[in-house]
Amino acid sequence: MRASVLQSIRGFFQEKGFLEVQTPTRTLAPAPESHIEPIPLLEGGCLITSPELHMKRLLAAGYEKIFQICTVFRRGERGHRHHPEFTLLEWYRLHSDQAALQEDCEGLLQFVCRAVHRESGWKYGGNWLDVNAPWEKWTVQEAFLRYAGHDPLTQWNQDTFEEVLVQKVEPNLGFPAPCFLTHYPAFQAALAKMSAHDSSTCERFELYWAAIELANGFSELTDAMEQRRRFESVLKEREKADLPLYAMPEKFLKSLEVLKPCAGIALGVDRLVMLLADAPSLDDVVAFPPAFT
Repeated sequence: MRASVLQSIRGFFQEKGFLEVQTPTRTLAPAPESHIEPIPLLEGGCLITSPELHMKRLLAAGYEKIFQICTVFRRGERGHRHHPEFTLLEWYRLHSDQAALQEDCEGLLQFVCRAVHRESGWKYGGNWLDVNAPWEKWTVQEAFLRYAGHDPLTQWNQDTFEEVLVQKVEPNLGFPAPCFLTHYPAFQAALAKMSAHDSSTCERFELYWAAIELANGFSELTDAMEQRRRFESVLKEREKADLPLYAMPEKFLKSLEVLKPCAGIALGVDRLVMLLADAPSLDDVVAFPPAFT
């Protein structure tokens, strides 16, 4: 199953004219993030948590449609749906926005399901899944009002947003077909650009299936000064929390000065295989599960 999924992913992007790329596994300057911890290296720097910064530097150099399947590393992540080492698919498009990525997602999952004989549906954890059923699309505001009983745009709490999302909203998303959760609050922008027509939201979405987050996509922020300001804010938060600090990714920030409008997304390959195989845990779909907790 795993081999077929990987082969079909490559087949889909090759048919769409994407170039497969390979970027470094180590970095001295990861993207500063509040809730993702890199795994440090004795000689300095860390293992990548995502190939995002390097791939966007390739976009800035003129590559228009690129994808990569690679191993990434995140310290302290261990559970049924989390591993400290996992396989990530990322793809990027120049002159595109999040709408193009959502079209890619639908085409990709249908393509993969055909390849592994799941196009007519199957059961995951007792729930019927069907990639060809109508896909739903909810804004974060709509989903929170319906399932959590409050509006995250007017009654937001940055510290509890993820907790409410995981406990009250996510369990309802992606049955029987995948679901897009769109228009994230501005404080959840990370590397996404802000919405042109609503300053309270950003152009970020997540893809859910069977209550599992599969992918996270953006219309990418290409304003170097704004991105630097966001990184500096995160570094201050990390310093206050006594978390490790890494160098500012200056080469990436420099590339933003010439980067055209673009969009990018990361999809968890292990989670997708877990769904397609009706496996209860990521441990069941990797050859060697993490031996530590």
